Amino acid sequence: MDAAVFEAVFTIHGAQSLKDKRMVMKSLKERCRSRFNVSVIESGDNDKWQLGRLGFALAAVSPAEAERAAQNIIDFLYDDDRIEILQIVRE
Repeated sequence: MDAAVFEAVFTIHGAQSLKDKRMVMKSLKERCRSRFNVSVIESGDNDKWQLGRLGFALAAVSPAEAERAAQNIIDFLYDDDRIEILQIVRE
């Protein structure tokens, strides 16, 4: 069994308050959990309404499967018009 762990750092377009940020973050977490069966946490920048940081962890049967699943999640994030990815940190 293998695992993939990574973090996405991004800006949130149109967020004017922490409430706006929370709505986007909650939506992203729920959509990723339901679509990819991945563990997701808010991993920092909780007091900055324009920045988001999500941590992801998933298990797979092979390294190739873990990498493919991680890349699918990253592609999903890049396709979301509400955010702009600044950095992906893989561990």
